[in-house]
Amino acid sequence: MAATLPSSAAAPALLLRRHTAASLSSRCRQRWQRPAARRRDDPGAPLEIRGARWLPPPAPTGCSGASGATPTAEAAGEAPYRGSEAQGSLWMVLLATAVVVCGSFEFGTCVGYSAPAQAGIVSDIGLSNSEFGVFASVLTIGAMIGALTSGRLADVLGRKMTMRFAAVVGIFGWITIYFAKDAMMLYAGRVLLGYCTGVLSYVVPVFISEIAPKDIRGGLATSNQLFICSGCSAAYIIGALLSWRSLVVVGLVPCAVLLVGLFFIPESPRWLANIGREKAFHASLQKFRGKDYDISEEAAEIKGYIESNHRLPKARIQDLFQRKNIYAVTVGVSLMIFQQLGGINALGFYTSYIFSSAGFSGTLGTTLIGIIQIPVTLVGALLMDRSGRRALLLVSSSGTFLGCFLTGLSFYFKIYYGAYSVGMGPVPWIIMSEIFSINMKAIAGSLVTLVSWIGSFAISYSFNFLMDWNPAGTFFLFSAASLVTILFVAKLVPETKGRTLEEIQALLQASA
Repeated sequence: MAATLPSSAAAPALLLRRHTAASLSSRCRQRWQRPAARRRDDPGAPLEIRGARWLPPPAPTGCSGASGATPTAEAAGEAPYRGSEAQGSLWMVLLATAVVVCGSFEFGTCVGYSAPAQAGIVSDIGLSNSEFGVFASVLTIGAMIGALTSGRLADVLGRKMTMRFAAVVGIFGWITIYFAKDAMMLYAGRVLLGYCTGVLSYVVPVFISEIAPKDIRGGLATSNQLFICSGCSAAYIIGALLSWRSLVVVGLVPCAVLLVGLFFIPESPRWLANIGREKAFHASLQKFRGKDYDISEEAAEIKGYIESNHRLPKARIQDLFQRKNIYAVTVGVSLMIFQQLGGINALGFYTSYIFSSAGFSGTLGTTLIGIIQIPVTLVGALLMDRSGRRALLLVSSSGTFLGCFLTGLSFYFKIYYGAYSVGMGPVPWIIMSEIFSINMKAIAGSLVTLVSWIGSFAISYSFNFLMDWNPAGTFFLFSAASLVTILFVAKLVPETKGRTLEEIQALLQASA
C-alpha cells in the first residue's frame, strides 16, 4: 500500500509543480545546460527557479516528518541540523557506498578477466581464436538478460536483496569457470557472470544516487566507475602473475564481501518510501543523515514527490515515449550508445591482442592500462561535483576522440583510457540514475542498461572483423563516434550537479 499524505501537505506540492511548469520560458533547456547552482541562485532567474524545491510544507515542529514520529532535537531545545546548514553524519553513506561498490569491482573483474586469461584458456582447454571470441563476448549476452530484469527485481525485491541475488549468481558463475573442462562450461559460467554484471550495473548506481546528499552525489556515484576500473586493473595485473583458474579468486572475493556487507547497511530510503514502509523509510533516512540531523524537510520532499507519482497510472513501456519522458530517455539511451561506440569494451576485451598487434608486450600493455585507469577515474570523482557532468563529458569525449585518432595512427592508446575514465566511463551511469522519475526508473533504467550491453556485445563481437578489415580505420571510426558525442552533449545533455533527485524531476517535467 502506498504511503499517503494529508491533503494539506500534498496540495501545495502539486500547485508548485503546476505553477513551475506553466511559468518556465522557452529558454528552460538552455538553463539546464548551465551549472545548477548559478541557475538557481542567479538574481535574474525567474522566482520559481531560484531556490525552487519540490516541497510540501515542512512537518509540524517537533516531528520528524510523520505523524506520531519521535521529537526532533529542535523540540528538545537543541538546534538541529537542517537543510544546507550542515551535512550531518556521512559515515553510513560512505560505509554503504563502500559496500555496494564491491558490486562495481565485481563488474570490473568480469570484464577484465578475459584479456589476461586468453593465453591460458586457449592452451589448456584447446579453444580456437573464434571460440575464445565467443567466450569473451558471451558475457554481454548474460548482461542483456540481467539488464532486462534488473529494474523489476530492484523494485520488487528492493535494492539490497537484488544485489544479494546478483552476488550469488556471480559466485556460481566463477565456480563454473573454475571447474570448466570444455568450451560449454566456460560459456555457461561466463553467461552467469554476465547476468550478475547486468543486474549490478543498474542497481549499484541507482542505490548510491538514492542515498547520497545532493552536494556529493556525483562524487560518490563516480566511485561506481572507479571500482569498475579497479576490478579491471586487478584482473589485468594479478592475471599476469596467476593462472586463469587461480584468477577466479579475484572475482569471488568481491561477491563474498558484498553479501556480508549488505547486512550492515540500511535499505534505500526512497525505495522504502515508494512501497509505503513509513517507519522503515524514516529510520533509513535518519541513519544515512546522522542521528542529530533533522530529516523532516528532506523526508517531506521525498514523500511529496512520491505521492504525486502514485497518483499517476502504473508505468508501461509505451510511457517511455510520452512527451514528459522522451527527453530523459533520449539523453540516457544516447549517452550509452555513444559510450559503446567509443570502443571501450572492444579495447577492454582485446587489450592484450591490440598491444601485441602493435608490436608491444601484451602483458606489459594490460598492466599499464590497469595502472592508468584508477588515478584518472579518481580525478573524475573529485571533479564530478565541482565541474559538473556536462563539462566532464565534453572533456572526456574530446579526449577519446583524440585518443582513438592517435590510436588509429600508432596503436598507442593510453591517452584513450585516461580520457574515458574521467568522464565517458562514469557520467552516463550517473545521469541514468538521476534523470528518471521513480515510477519510470525500473523500465527506463532497464532499457538504458540493456542498450549499453547490446552496444557492448555488438562492438566487442565485431571488433576482430573490423581489425581484419583495417586496424587504423577501426579506430578512426571510434574517433568519429566520439566527435558526434561532443556535439550531442553540448546540445542536449542536462547539468544535474547540485540538485536533489526531486528537483531534477521538477525541472525535467517543466522543460518537456
